[in-house]
Amino acid sequence: MTLPAQRIAARAEAQRLLSHFAAQGAEEVEARILQPAEELLDLYGEDIRARAFVTQDPLRGEVMLRPDFTVPVVRMHMEAGLDPARYAYAGEVFRRQETESETRPSEFLQAGFELFGGRDPAEADAEVFATLASAIPDLHLRAAMGDIGLILAAVDGLSTTAPRKAALRRHVWRPRRFRALLDRYAGRTPLPEGRAALLASADPFAEAGPEIGLRTRAEVEARLALLRDEAAAPPLPSSEVALIDALLTLAAPVPVALETLRGLEQDAPGLGPALYRLERRVEALERRGVAVAEMAFEGSFGRTTLEYYDGFVFGLFAAGRPDLPPVATGGRYDALTRVLGRGRVVPAVGGVIRPELVVQLRGAA
Repeated sequence: MTLPAQRIAARAEAQRLLSHFAAQGAEEVEARILQPAEELLDLYGEDIRARAFVTQDPLRGEVMLRPDFTVPVVRMHMEAGLDPARYAYAGEVFRRQETESETRPSEFLQAGFELFGGRDPAEADAEVFATLASAIPDLHLRAAMGDIGLILAAVDGLSTTAPRKAALRRHVWRPRRFRALLDRYAGRTPLPEGRAALLASADPFAEAGPEIGLRTRAEVEARLALLRDEAAAPPLPSSEVALIDALLTLAAPVPVALETLRGLEQDAPGLGPALYRLERRVEALERRGVAVAEMAFEGSFGRTTLEYYDGFVFGLFAAGRPDLPPVATGGRYDALTRVLGRGRVVPAVGGVIRPELVVQLRGAA
């Protein structure tokens, strides 16, 4: 199939997916291609700047080609205030790639389904997953799921200072930085030499030379006090580090993973609420006919995606094609609604399908 023919087929597939989502009660919505960059960087994390197309608009300031639809749709919903509500959309999104290829282009289509509100988050999670999976059953994709909520619960249960917990929570979606912090807090690695020298200095300001930069002296002093408190805190117990390691390395079919998690919860009761939500979700998926025994649970799933997922995460993959990105991904992002709703929280979960990948896999079948 030629490139123009592929694009035509992908757009036709996107429209078919929109019709499928509409049949599930979704309202079709649109979002501007240019989005305010400052807001997106705050919500997605500064790391996305390296993967985003950012420019200056004479009237709107710094703007970004939309990296996905979720934030614009959440903002739209929070202004409308409907409950419950289902939305569908399709269009181009833009991600800068180190090396652009046919499977990892800088511009590609997304077709998505988002569900806001409702009384039962587990049922909503299952509905979104089942809606996406039922849109492309002919591809026989491998399903995987995870739960960011379990990791956050384990961090919250650590017997350490609030600033340390906040730092770990902030870096859950940056695995290498998270590991470096965890090892340092556990006493496995020392402070970086520069920071150790700074904290050991009797008067860092006198040794630093002229005061420059945007931060005030009071702000710098407060930050130094925080770093000293962090360095003086006792190391994390090895049992608590082992719990997080067990969560992050867990990879098993869903029923086996649940049994493992129940065993971990015996020594970490703080996991209880998140584990209960996971069990309810699995039950809801089973009621919708999803073969959860064939699904993989991966403890680290979703940690390298955009930073707003805070609960259920999932993906659908082409079996035997590790070179391809996920055909579909999604998850729960309640915390994002709190930010855009100025404190008002609405349960929210959604997912997207890549129409180009659907066309590519059908052509290869």
